[in-house]
Amino acid sequence: MKKHNYSAGPCILPQEVFEQAAASVLNFNNLNLSILEVSHRSKDIVAVMEEAQALVLELLNLENKGYEVLFLQGGASLQFLMAPYNLLKSKAAYLDTGTWSSNAIKEAKYIGNVEVVASSKENGYRHIPKGFNIPSDADYFHCTSNNTIYGTQIKSFQNSPVPVVCDMSSDIFSRVLDFSKFDLIYAGAQKNMGPAGTTLVVVKKDLLGKTGRAIPAILDYETHIAKESMFNTPAVFAVYVSMLTLRWLKNLGGISAIEKINNAKAELLYAEIDRNPLFKGYASPDDRSNMNVTFNLADGVSGEVFDGLWKAAGINGLNGHRSVGGYRASMYNALPLESVQVLVEAMQTFEKKA
Repeated sequence: MKKHNYSAGPCILPQEVFEQAAASVLNFNNLNLSILEVSHRSKDIVAVMEEAQALVLELLNLENKGYEVLFLQGGASLQFLMAPYNLLKSKAAYLDTGTWSSNAIKEAKYIGNVEVVASSKENGYRHIPKGFNIPSDADYFHCTSNNTIYGTQIKSFQNSPVPVVCDMSSDIFSRVLDFSKFDLIYAGAQKNMGPAGTTLVVVKKDLLGKTGRAIPAILDYETHIAKESMFNTPAVFAVYVSMLTLRWLKNLGGISAIEKINNAKAELLYAEIDRNPLFKGYASPDDRSNMNVTFNLADGVSGEVFDGLWKAAGINGLNGHRSVGGYRASMYNALPLESVQVLVEAMQTFEKKA
């Protein structure tokens, strides 16, 4: 039976990427060596890194604009610390929209003064705060573009008087944005780009080296830029698979093409949630995420029958995060519209059985 994978991460990837990656484990670039055993210093792996970096800049339309692309390790969680280590001199401004932004705030406080400009914690992170003030004396403003646990997404980014740092772990490459408005973007690969193990960092180079702080080499962006993401042994396989996914996206027509598909998927599922009396959405309608659709059963409705229906349909990973409960349909780039239709049909069958 075909599986319809709604896992929030590690996430679904294109079938052709799985096939190419699997082949490379047995024989990479006709070297009669596995990619798992080829030196990261070899010309073949250096070429992988260079292509991956070039594809990032091309897809984000950041070529020749002063940005550097890094593939690091430690996930977005390490970036919660690295970003302030490299940028925070006196004060940083943070927007609190969920668990991950809250964790980023906690880490930044180890480095310096943090001002939380707005938070949606009081209503369970169901919405994205708007109309807040970003202090002009901050070293940077940090936000999280998409919140996987609560299913909210920033639809419009406020103009900022200071450099903008954005955690795009769960919606990177999913929608068209003016990425030049961001001075530092980071994203764990496992949400929408590749397997767990590497983290994408896109940083404007002239932002760095201004804190006056002595930074440990492994935490210094300038170290990794100078060593072209090979200061330590990179997560070669994770970078390779990410490169394959970026190739796939480029061949599909780039971010503008995948955005249309993502919009269609989101519209289909949200329409059913709003129509079907047995379900209710979690996030505020104005701030609903196209990547992570969170919903619950209506009051008094038992989920036993519905759980049986979606599991029988071959759906995987639909349970909500343990801190919220309910259901979460993560619809990353590689999830086909067909899979969303299967979920909608299970919801409609549940309604008929009720």
